Amino acid sequence: MEFSQVIKDRYSCKKYDGRKISDEQLNVILQAGRLAPTAKNLQEQRIYVAQSDEALAKIDKVTPCRYNAGTVLIVAYDKDNVYTYPNSDRQSGIEDATIVATHLMLAATDIGVDNCWLNCFNPDALKKELGLPENEEILMLLDLGFASEDSGPLENHMKRKPLSETVSYI
Repeated sequence: MEFSQVIKDRYSCKKYDGRKISDEQLNVILQAGRLAPTAKNLQEQRIYVAQSDEALAKIDKVTPCRYNAGTVLIVAYDKDNVYTYPNSDRQSGIEDATIVATHLMLAATDIGVDNCWLNCFNPDALKKELGLPENEEILMLLDLGFASEDSGPLENHMKRKPLSETVSYI
Protein backbone atom coordinates (compact mmCIF):
# COMPACT_ATOMS: atom_id res chain seq x y z
CA MET A 1 0.00 0.00 0.00
CA GLU A 2 1.23 3.51 -0.71
CA PHE A 3 2.29 5.36 2.45
CA SER A 4 -0.20 8.16 1.83
CA GLN A 5 -2.97 5.54 1.75
CA VAL A 6 -1.71 3.90 4.96
CA ILE A 7 -1.94 7.16 6.90
CA LYS A 8 -5.40 7.87 5.45
CA ASP A 9 -6.75 4.35 6.17
CA ARG A 10 -5.41 3.90 9.71
CA TYR A 11 -7.92 4.40 12.50
CA SER A 12 -8.24 3.35 16.14
CA CYS A 13 -10.16 0.08 16.06
CA LYS A 14 -12.44 -0.23 19.09
CA LYS A 15 -14.00 -3.64 18.35
CA TYR A 16 -12.13 -6.75 17.23
CA ASP A 17 -13.43 -10.16 16.19
CA GLY A 18 -10.97 -11.92 18.56
CA ARG A 19 -8.80 -13.62 15.94
CA LYS A 20 -5.05 -13.56 16.51
CA ILE A 21 -2.81 -12.28 13.78
CA SER A 22 -0.52 -14.76 12.06
CA ASP A 23 3.12 -15.25 13.03
CA GLU A 24 4.09 -13.86 9.63
CA GLN A 25 2.05 -10.69 10.17
CA LEU A 26 3.47 -10.29 13.67
CA ASN A 27 7.01 -10.63 12.33
CA VAL A 28 6.43 -7.94 9.67
CA ILE A 29 5.12 -5.58 12.35
CA LEU A 30 7.95 -6.30 14.78
CA GLN A 31 10.58 -5.87 12.05
CA ALA A 32 9.15 -2.41 11.30
CA GLY A 33 9.62 -1.48 14.95
CA ARG A 34 13.16 -2.85 14.89
CA LEU A 35 14.00 -0.53 11.99
CA ALA A 36 12.70 2.62 13.69
CA PRO A 37 15.29 5.30 14.41
CA THR A 38 16.35 5.97 17.99
CA ALA A 39 18.66 8.60 19.43
CA LYS A 40 22.29 7.57 18.93
CA ASN A 41 20.89 4.24 17.67
CA LEU A 42 20.58 3.04 21.27
CA GLN A 43 17.56 0.88 20.41
CA GLU A 44 16.31 1.01 23.98
CA GLN A 45 12.84 -0.21 23.06
CA ARG A 46 11.47 -3.37 24.61
CA ILE A 47 8.43 -4.93 22.98
CA TYR A 48 6.43 -7.62 24.71
CA VAL A 49 3.94 -9.71 22.72
CA ALA A 50 0.84 -10.72 24.65
CA GLN A 51 -1.25 -13.43 22.97
CA SER A 52 -1.83 -16.07 25.64
CA ASP A 53 -5.09 -16.07 27.58
CA GLU A 54 -3.06 -15.51 30.76
CA ALA A 55 -1.22 -12.45 29.41
CA LEU A 56 -4.37 -10.94 27.90
CA ALA A 57 -6.23 -11.44 31.20
CA LYS A 58 -3.46 -9.52 33.00
CA ILE A 59 -3.84 -6.67 30.51
CA ASP A 60 -7.62 -6.72 31.01
CA LYS A 61 -7.03 -6.16 34.74
CA VAL A 62 -5.48 -2.75 34.06
CA THR A 63 -7.44 -1.47 31.05
CA PRO A 64 -10.94 -1.80 29.63
CA CYS A 65 -9.56 -1.00 26.19
CA ARG A 66 -8.33 -4.29 24.75
CA TYR A 67 -11.56 -4.42 22.76
CA ASN A 68 -11.24 -8.21 22.26
CA ALA A 69 -7.98 -7.90 20.29
CA GLY A 70 -6.19 -11.25 20.02
CA THR A 71 -2.72 -9.71 20.24
CA VAL A 72 -1.40 -6.80 22.27
CA LEU A 73 2.08 -5.33 22.04
CA ILE A 74 3.48 -3.67 25.14
CA VAL A 75 5.99 -1.01 24.10
CA ALA A 76 8.49 -0.06 26.78
CA TYR A 77 12.00 1.31 26.95
CA ASP A 78 15.06 0.70 29.09
CA LYS A 79 15.45 3.81 31.29
CA ASP A 80 19.12 2.94 31.85
CA ASN A 81 19.97 3.06 28.14
CA VAL A 82 18.71 6.44 26.91
CA TYR A 83 20.39 9.47 25.40
CA THR A 84 20.50 12.54 27.65
CA TYR A 85 20.42 15.82 25.74
CA PRO A 86 23.44 18.11 26.27
CA ASN A 87 23.03 20.59 29.13
CA SER A 88 19.61 19.16 29.95
CA ASP A 89 17.72 16.61 32.03
CA ARG A 90 15.68 15.64 28.94
CA GLN A 91 16.13 12.05 27.80
CA SER A 92 15.22 10.23 24.60
CA GLY A 93 13.32 7.22 25.98
CA ILE A 94 9.76 8.43 25.47
CA GLU A 95 10.37 9.87 22.03
CA ASP A 96 12.31 6.83 20.82
CA ALA A 97 9.64 4.41 22.06
CA THR A 98 7.00 6.61 20.43
CA ILE A 99 8.76 6.42 17.07
CA VAL A 100 9.00 2.63 17.42
CA ALA A 101 5.31 2.41 18.35
CA THR A 102 4.33 4.53 15.36
CA HIS A 103 6.30 2.27 13.04
CA LEU A 104 4.52 -0.76 14.54
CA MET A 105 1.11 0.85 14.12
CA LEU A 106 1.61 1.96 10.53
CA ALA A 107 3.19 -1.37 9.51
CA ALA A 108 0.14 -3.16 10.92
CA THR A 109 -2.19 -0.96 8.87
CA ASP A 110 -0.07 -1.53 5.77
CA ILE A 111 -0.59 -5.30 5.95
CA GLY A 112 -4.29 -5.17 6.84
CA VAL A 113 -4.03 -5.62 10.60
CA ASP A 114 -6.32 -3.30 12.52
CA ASN A 115 -4.90 -1.62 15.60
CA CYS A 116 -5.42 0.86 18.39
CA TRP A 117 -2.88 2.84 20.41
CA LEU A 118 -3.85 2.45 24.06
CA ASN A 119 -2.89 4.89 26.77
CA CYS A 120 -5.85 4.31 29.13
CA PHE A 121 -4.03 2.24 31.75
CA ASN A 122 -1.70 2.60 34.72
CA PRO A 123 1.81 1.74 33.46
CA ASP A 124 3.12 0.91 36.93
CA ALA A 125 0.21 -1.44 37.65
CA LEU A 126 0.74 -3.19 34.30
CA LYS A 127 4.49 -3.49 34.88
CA LYS A 128 3.80 -5.13 38.23
CA GLU A 129 1.08 -7.40 36.77
CA LEU A 130 3.41 -8.60 34.00
CA GLY A 131 6.53 -8.76 36.17
CA LEU A 132 8.55 -6.47 33.91
CA PRO A 133 12.00 -5.26 34.96
CA GLU A 134 12.22 -2.22 37.22
CA ASN A 135 14.47 -0.37 34.76
CA GLU A 136 11.81 -0.42 32.04
CA GLU A 137 9.11 2.16 31.49
CA ILE A 138 5.92 1.20 29.61
CA LEU A 139 4.94 3.79 27.01
CA MET A 140 1.82 2.30 25.45
CA LEU A 141 -0.13 -0.77 24.41
CA LEU A 142 -0.95 -1.58 20.80
CA ASP A 143 -4.01 -3.72 20.16
CA LEU A 144 -3.64 -5.82 17.01
CA GLY A 145 -6.27 -7.89 15.27
CA PHE A 146 -9.13 -7.79 12.83
CA ALA A 147 -12.06 -5.43 13.15
CA SER A 148 -15.45 -6.98 13.72
CA GLU A 149 -17.94 -6.43 10.90
CA ASP A 150 -19.73 -3.63 12.76
CA SER A 151 -16.54 -1.76 13.62
CA GLY A 152 -15.14 1.34 11.99
CA PRO A 153 -13.62 4.73 12.70
CA LEU A 154 -15.24 6.93 15.33
CA GLU A 155 -17.35 9.83 14.03
CA ASN A 156 -14.65 12.39 14.80
CA HIS A 157 -11.88 10.40 13.08
CA MET A 158 -11.68 12.62 10.00
CA LYS A 159 -12.00 15.92 11.86
CA ARG A 160 -8.71 17.73 11.53
CA LYS A 161 -7.75 21.29 12.28
CA PRO A 162 -6.55 23.28 9.28
CA LEU A 163 -2.77 23.54 8.95
CA SER A 164 -3.05 27.25 9.72
CA GLU A 165 -4.02 26.32 13.29
CA THR A 166 -1.20 23.85 13.87
CA VAL A 167 1.71 25.10 11.76
CA SER A 168 3.58 28.39 12.05
CA TYR A 169 6.35 29.65 9.81
CA ILE A 170 9.04 31.54 11.67
